[in-house]
Amino acid sequence: MNLCKARRTQPSSRSHSDRISKKTDLDDSAGCDGAAAPHLLGDSVAKVDWLCLTDSTTIQAEPTCRSIEPLWRSEVGRCLIKASVTPCRSPATPRLSHDLYLLSDSGKIALVKHDYIRTQSDLERICQQLKGVPRIAFDTEFVSEDTYRPDLCLIQVAAEGVLAVIDPKEVDSVAPFWDVLAGGEHETIVHAGREEFRFCLHDTGKWPAGLFDTQIAAGLIGLEYPAAYGKLLSKLLDRSLAKGETRTDWRRRPLSDRQIEYALQDVLYLEELYESIDAKLQKWNRRAWLDDEMKQWQQELENFENRENWRRVSGTSGLSEKAMVIVRELWRWRERQAQQQNRPPRRVLRDDLIVELARRGKSEVKQIQAIRGIDRTVAKRHFPEIAEAIRAALELPKSEWPKIKRSRTSNQPSLVGQFIATALSTVCRTQNLAPSLVGTVQDVRDLVDYRLSQSADDEVPALATGWRSEVVGRTLDDVLEGRTAIRIRDPKSDNPLSFEPIS
Repeated sequence: MNLCKARRTQPSSRSHSDRISKKTDLDDSAGCDGAAAPHLLGDSVAKVDWLCLTDSTTIQAEPTCRSIEPLWRSEVGRCLIKASVTPCRSPATPRLSHDLYLLSDSGKIALVKHDYIRTQSDLERICQQLKGVPRIAFDTEFVSEDTYRPDLCLIQVAAEGVLAVIDPKEVDSVAPFWDVLAGGEHETIVHAGREEFRFCLHDTGKWPAGLFDTQIAAGLIGLEYPAAYGKLLSKLLDRSLAKGETRTDWRRRPLSDRQIEYALQDVLYLEELYESIDAKLQKWNRRAWLDDEMKQWQQELENFENRENWRRVSGTSGLSEKAMVIVRELWRWRERQAQQQNRPPRRVLRDDLIVELARRGKSEVKQIQAIRGIDRTVAKRHFPEIAEAIRAALELPKSEWPKIKRSRTSNQPSLVGQFIATALSTVCRTQNLAPSLVGTVQDVRDLVDYRLSQSADDEVPALATGWRSEVVGRTLDDVLEGRTAIRIRDPKSDNPLSFEPIS
């Protein structure tokens, strides 16, 4: 049996039905002498259990099979072979070009060619291929449970002429890949790419070019936010993902073909998903909204990376400034220890213990040991260090204590916030926007606070800035100030409420 390499043909102007045939030619790149066609870089392939190649140099129906129909998907720039076959007794492991993949009637996907990058020279070669492409889709696999920073285990990338996995555990440095992402004029496509962007920012100090996050973009065309990748694929592309490796420990080597195949699914359809969502963004003139969202997102992530985030310690609401200065010093101590030990900060000292230590404000070791549960989670050798951090905090002058940001209108009626939140949801439904992307409950509270007690020094809330102000902010202001009323139009409708001006 020959293992041959498929030849990619260019899309023609023929109709969709004309492009379907019962047979497709193969480029006999292996000489059809039984030798396998070489990979571009790696030598990893996934087995296709439901496809068998005949002795001829074509992919065609076996006597026991019904048909194999290749068709060109010009809108995604990939060749798809739709195989309607019964399992063959001698399944082949064909080495086909990386932009070719197979789909069975049951929806099963089998990648038949990809590049597994495990050497620095191969990484450099792939990076050269990526330069100048219009779009780069990428995803990562990482483990974050046991380390200070997420442990990057795999990078999956798809672009014109490239379908590859990069193994950070094998190559000397993945910096060349991040440099390619940060340079050039391409678009970078991800789904829920917070950690992916943090990897790039941390390693290079730069952001990938032309950011397009399909999760955020989906919310701007009225789909659920935050929606899982598989859910968007099902809704927009009628595709499903395999779920067999959801609990994989990506740090372990070697990785199996099944694991690689599973990982590559996360980028295989990203460009197609991008095109589906972007078409609506362009049609509704919302692409600029996405660009604004990505810029704001970048700024928030930069702040998260570069600023002290001690105010994010959970449970500090209601603490005094004296207690908050202890929280700050304990957070700083915890960060230093977590970095030195390469452990998640909360494994060093939990948030609830920081809050309890701050509330008590005691700096004696015996008093610290008396806190229930602290001896089970914190090593005893750290008690003197914790005591010293508390003492250092208490010795600071009041001028160096952190200022507590209080609500502008602590007596704000809760019903007002709920009413405005209902108005926000109604506007979003009529405008085909995901309410949870447009504004959170806290965003609504901030808007109400701002409108009821505005001063020159107040920070303008999110719902009163940018496209949010134009689309929803003005309507919410009208409702809040009594210029617009909300009425029940049709209780049985998916959108039962409507707005009416008050004359």
